Amino acid sequence: MRFFTVILGVMASVLLSACGAHQAGNASPEVVSQARYVHSGPPALTLFTMVNNRTGAGGHSSLMINGSQRVIFDPAGTVRHETVPERDDVLYGITPGVADFYTRAHARATHHVVVQRIVVSPEVAERALQLAIANGSVGQAQCALSVSAILRQLPGFQGVKSTWFPVKLSKSFGQVPGVVTERLYEYDDEDKRVALRAYDPQKVAAQNQ
Repeated sequence: MRFFTVILGVMASVLLSACGAHQAGNASPEVVSQARYVHSGPPALTLFTMVNNRTGAGGHSSLMINGSQRVIFDPAGTVRHETVPERDDVLYGITPGVADFYTRAHARATHHVVVQRIVVSPEVAERALQLAIANGSVGQAQCALSVSAILRQLPGFQGVKSTWFPVKLSKSFGQVPGVVTERLYEYDDEDKRVALRAYDPQKVAAQNQ
């Protein structure tokens, strides 16, 4: 009995490390509406998977959705900034500068980011957007589980496996025809808060003009 208790404790610690403890924000509907950003690119889904450089274990899963507006469904995520409104684990106003900041904030000495993108129909993108908004905030360690649950409700993605583990979700998502995979390695400070403190949205906006 003690053996199984120890095993369960180890599994719990692994899962808890996958998605950080975070209290979902509740920006007002007015703030969310004002932050709305429509990206000119094609409707698309982008799965982010944060992977530990030393162990290869998954650290986090999130999903960027480019539909009638571009958002990031970031369940139990810990990369937050006061200029990026959040409501129930959905980040709004995902301009190119914000998307770049979000990705690079996760890529650091300890982790790299697997970026998997697929172009979809407007209907699929909009369905994903509405599912993410309706999902509500996600409990700690359930990032991959909640992202896979949304994907499995979309036409063409029913074969994506339901899983608690970000790397397993990445591998399953990568088997969908049309997915393009890239990896981002950077070697900044392992503490993500350093990148958050350094983020200057005005400077980023000027660089992207």
